[in-house]
Amino acid sequence: MRPRTAVVIGGGITGLATAALLSREGLAVTVLEKQPETGGRAGSWETGGFRFDTGPSWYLMPEVFDHFFRLLGTSAADQLDLVQLDPGYRVLFEDTAEPVDVAATREGNIALFDSLEPGAGARLEEYLKSSEEVYAMAKKRFLYTTFASFLPLLRPDVLRSGPRLARLLLEPLSSFVAKRFTDPRIRQILGYPAVFLGSSPFTTPSMYHLMSRLDLADGVLYPMGGFSRLVSVISDLARAEGSRVITGAEVTRIRTSAPSGSRRGHFRTRRPRAVGVDYRDAEGKLVSLDADLVISAADLHHTETALLPENLQTYPESYWEHRVPGPGGLLLHLGVQGTLPQLEHHTLLFTRDWEANFEKIFGADTSVPDPASLYVCRPSATDPGAAPEGHENLFVLVPVPSDPTLGAGGIDGAGDPQIEKMADAVIAQISSWAGIPDLAERIIIRRTVGPQDFVADLNSWRGTLLGPAHILKQSAFFRGTNASRKVEGLLYAGGSTLPGIGLPMCLISAELVLKRLRGETGTEALPEPPPWSAQSWPAGLASSDLPPAGPHASAGPPIGGTDA
Repeated sequence: MRPRTAVVIGGGITGLATAALLSREGLAVTVLEKQPETGGRAGSWETGGFRFDTGPSWYLMPEVFDHFFRLLGTSAADQLDLVQLDPGYRVLFEDTAEPVDVAATREGNIALFDSLEPGAGARLEEYLKSSEEVYAMAKKRFLYTTFASFLPLLRPDVLRSGPRLARLLLEPLSSFVAKRFTDPRIRQILGYPAVFLGSSPFTTPSMYHLMSRLDLADGVLYPMGGFSRLVSVISDLARAEGSRVITGAEVTRIRTSAPSGSRRGHFRTRRPRAVGVDYRDAEGKLVSLDADLVISAADLHHTETALLPENLQTYPESYWEHRVPGPGGLLLHLGVQGTLPQLEHHTLLFTRDWEANFEKIFGADTSVPDPASLYVCRPSATDPGAAPEGHENLFVLVPVPSDPTLGAGGIDGAGDPQIEKMADAVIAQISSWAGIPDLAERIIIRRTVGPQDFVADLNSWRGTLLGPAHILKQSAFFRGTNASRKVEGLLYAGGSTLPGIGLPMCLISAELVLKRLRGETGTEALPEPPPWSAQSWPAGLASSDLPPAGPHASAGPPIGGTDA
């Protein structure tokens, strides 16, 4: 029986994208978001004329965004004002005076690598050729599949590539790069994409060298208005399709029916089914919401261990004892007087002792690196709306251990002392490395965020910034499933489940929910409807069988909602 109603837990970009696709499919969808505003990790904070994105800031894999929009009958070009950054980003190296500006084009980066290491340009061409081949294979066979069946993977192209894929999975990215390049700057530029995956180049499989195709060949884009604009667009699309979004709604329980069906010995033949959720609304009132389908776009650890009883947990606490979290994060939002031409839109600061830096974050005995490899985003370099005239907007991300005991941040130095002390050190490091001696004195807005904030605001497992790290045992089908094995009608979406970390992966994750709903086990992205098609109904299902969807649907009353 196909579900008619659905509730989505979490109003981040994944939850909103999932709601939009399911509403277009014909379901009556309600999104429940704990915070007063939607966005989740891709949130925003505005004060004093500054507009800060509080999370993602790299627009990569543009074709994934465009495919998602086309599933909804529109396009990225219609919805966003995208500009290409040139240079794509700048890198500052410890004890090296000259920065390295990564070019906007493949040809420019081949020339750049040649200037850093004679002959490296030709080797980069081969490296990018390999990354493009692996990227194409990943998109066609591994990213858009739920792994509900492995039969679709038994294709000639996968079988032919088997030995090569095995080697790429077993060799770490750091070794793969080191075999091809000797200049430490190049090695760091090619190893850094592991951080986008919540991991270290010393443990990330070399299959992920495909990431270099994204920044070195395709270039880096930026949506004007920031990533909060992206969230706003997807939220508007979800609502236009008929989704109802409720903020200030903290889900406290996923409700399930008793198992049904005949008994065989001591076992029932049918599993319990998700029948809705309980949530506490903005006034503190407990509300019960019925639904045929429950999708959690919240942190998977929280979903399993806090919203379900132990006997219905596919991933109980014992499972997480053997998982490796991605890094935690120290975030700084800084409003600065005057201009900062020393920094590009994206600027990376890399320490000399690269491996030791990662060992402190991911090793057995963790500690905060000092100095730290870190990232600075200056959106005001591109987007005038990010800061008042004559001022700059800085977002700083410092990967740290995923340890909530490091503390929480605050505004104007009001965070926990350890967090504020770390922030002072980071500001001094940027000041020294980038040649901005008066940076600290020019800061007029300061906000810090620590790992404990990720726990409190996002229910993040161990305060991790991104989710489980993309090491071998936590990638592809090793990452788990997006459907509960113990509760029918309960699906998962977001960075802590399939296919993984990052905004493009979150949009694919939403599509995987739709594939589960349709019973689609293929490995390729869903076909895009023609621009003139209002709705593509699944085979055997007439539109009259479903509740209204699309821009004319009514938000209506709660789906079976009653006061508990």
